[in-house]
Amino acid sequence: MTKPSAPKRFLPTSPFKAPVTLPPKQFAVGDQVTHDVYGLGRVIGIEEGIAAVVDFGSAQERILSPYAKMSKL
Repeated sequence: MTKPSAPKRFLPTSPFKAPVTLPPKQFAVGDQVTHDVYGLGRVIGIEEGIAAVVDFGSAQERILSPYAKMSKL
């Protein structure tokens, strides 16, 4: 099976709902977070739009945006 060459687009006359785009996640220094792989941690540094540096206790990790596996507590 082949992939279409162009992404599907939403037509205003379509009876189906338009796809919802979520705003990017925002973190600040000091936020408590949880990560699917590393567990609980605290944000200790921010690189705007690029990454967040998080202290997970046993290790400090640089988590890249869009932070798919990380959420704020």
